[in-house]
Amino acid sequence: MDKKLSFQSHVVIGLMLFALFFGAGNLIFPAQLGQQAGSTVWIATLGFLMTGVGLPLLGILAIGYSKSRDLQDLSSRVHPIYGIIFTSLLYLTIGPFFALPRTGAVSFEVGIAPFVNEGSIGTALLVFSIIFFAIALVLSLNPSRMVNSIGKFLSPAIVVTIGVLLVAALFAPMGGFGEPQGNYVESSFLTGFLEGYNTMDALASLVFGIIVISAVRSMGVTSPKGVLRATLKSGLVAAFLLAVVYAGIAYLGATSTGVLGFMDNGGPVLSGASAHYFGTFGSLLLAVIITLACLTTAVGLIVANAEFFHKLIPSIGYKTFVAIFAIFSLVVTNAGLSNIITYSIPVLMFLYPLAIVMIILAFASPLFKHARFVYVSVTVVTFLIAIIDGLKTLTGSLEVANPAPLQGIIDFYTAYLPLYEAGLGWLLPALIVLIITGVIAQTKKTAHVPAVSKS
Repeated sequence: MDKKLSFQSHVVIGLMLFALFFGAGNLIFPAQLGQQAGSTVWIATLGFLMTGVGLPLLGILAIGYSKSRDLQDLSSRVHPIYGIIFTSLLYLTIGPFFALPRTGAVSFEVGIAPFVNEGSIGTALLVFSIIFFAIALVLSLNPSRMVNSIGKFLSPAIVVTIGVLLVAALFAPMGGFGEPQGNYVESSFLTGFLEGYNTMDALASLVFGIIVISAVRSMGVTSPKGVLRATLKSGLVAAFLLAVVYAGIAYLGATSTGVLGFMDNGGPVLSGASAHYFGTFGSLLLAVIITLACLTTAVGLIVANAEFFHKLIPSIGYKTFVAIFAIFSLVVTNAGLSNIITYSIPVLMFLYPLAIVMIILAFASPLFKHARFVYVSVTVVTFLIAIIDGLKTLTGSLEVANPAPLQGIIDFYTAYLPLYEAGLGWLLPALIVLIITGVIAQTKKTAHVPAVSKS
């Protein structure tokens, strides 16, 4: 029989979940959204919260509801090879390709760049990133309780520091809302929705969901319904905190343009606002806390990636993977924060639809008797559209013309797929295929995957 958890227990788990999702890097995206959205900031923030808060919560619940051991176990319902490839891509995305380098780049943008001459930025970034990832490498070789303890201290410290900054912005705003910029002029909600992809938290939720579920079980809740209920209640605590912080930072960004001007990314917005309200001391305090928080996040990501790939390829040692990921991230960091964000978007436009569909399938699976061909059909349709979205976004980032075959497919999708120009052209086809194949699965005997994976 399940132990009944107190409100305090749900808050404790919720704070842990908040700490898992709330990396220092996430601070920069609502700040940038606020600057670009201007007077449409609240509509854009609502879209951002759906993908930056709502989807991660659903990802955690999907792992618990599906009773999967981990993401590879869940995605292998499509096919074991797909499970390996999809999980590997997801780990690399939240690891050395983008999220890991972002920890170093955000630390530099917020903590070091404001105090460095523009002509010396490149050299300063190189020196800083070498030191940053050297420390991360050493700590990752022998991950200790010290890192976890620092992380537990830093999450509240960041929240308090940002909270003070947001209170100052609320009672003494730097200015009024500016005019919306770019895509926010005509489609602020959908632009904010896609901007939420940049947090990568929905991807991370599929990887780290089992951590939260294990925490719930360790408190005496073991039945599937009990685990799901406790995870939901705890998740709502985390979701509320994330929503408040994101909305506050978006407001800060929206009221900052009159004083700070438009920035390439959210890092200088935070450092500039901190200097505006609290002077050099405020900038230094924010810099130290965010740098340490990014360092603990970097260690966590290196360890998670090294453990996964060592398990996948046992012939290569854990410490070798740690070195590979740290050095690779060091190189990518020196491309600069704006470039890291720019080139991560095509990958996220490809991966996010597949991740969202995996979450939907996890919840809908009992309705179609866990039939494998439903998983395959919906995933294939989503893949065919998402891969084109990724390539289209990549050519846009590189500012090159689309090859004729690619442009032909884009024109076809634009003409016949609702919401395609908004980046959601995959949604309706995926749902239609899910319904059709689900009905077929209900009426015919088909190959299926087990609802509960064997341990």
